[in-house]
Amino acid sequence: MLRIALLAAAFAAFTSVYDFKVTSLDGKPIDLSAYKGKKILIVNTASKCGNTPQYEALEKLYEKYKDKLVVIGFPANNFGGQEPGSNGEIKEFCKKNYGVSFPMSGKVSVKGDDIDPLFKYLVGEAEKMGEKDPIKWNFTKFLLDENGKLIAVINNRVNPMSEEITKYLN
Repeated sequence: MLRIALLAAAFAAFTSVYDFKVTSLDGKPIDLSAYKGKKILIVNTASKCGNTPQYEALEKLYEKYKDKLVVIGFPANNFGGQEPGSNGEIKEFCKKNYGVSFPMSGKVSVKGDDIDPLFKYLVGEAEKMGEKDPIKWNFTKFLLDENGKLIAVINNRVNPMSEEITKYLN
């Protein structure tokens, strides 16, 4: 019972996306509060998915709007075992194949009993907006405004350079 109470207290402590710190693919901290004043696009990614080519468009989006947007990729192996690699393998794959320069978290779980606390928070925020079960597959996108408020959940099939995303950036 104590463990459940401690976990509940830990999750209750997260009142903003800026409360989260994650570990990058190379083991360095990523403090989301460093991105206050910019929009943040959080994407659950995978290296062996039909949507994997979206890495290219995510990189273009990041480069084009980097003055007002940060893209952060979160590799996850929750769907069809499509992210089997280690953090080092994922980093090498993303750099070599897509030139990814935006921040990438270490591998996390985005669904289920072992869901990462950040994604538990994002799912809760999405549900408040009426989005039930928002993460249906790899490359679901969560767009947060300059104050860290979730403003859109974008389907995994939507190209990152599409109007559905860029309308928030122009």
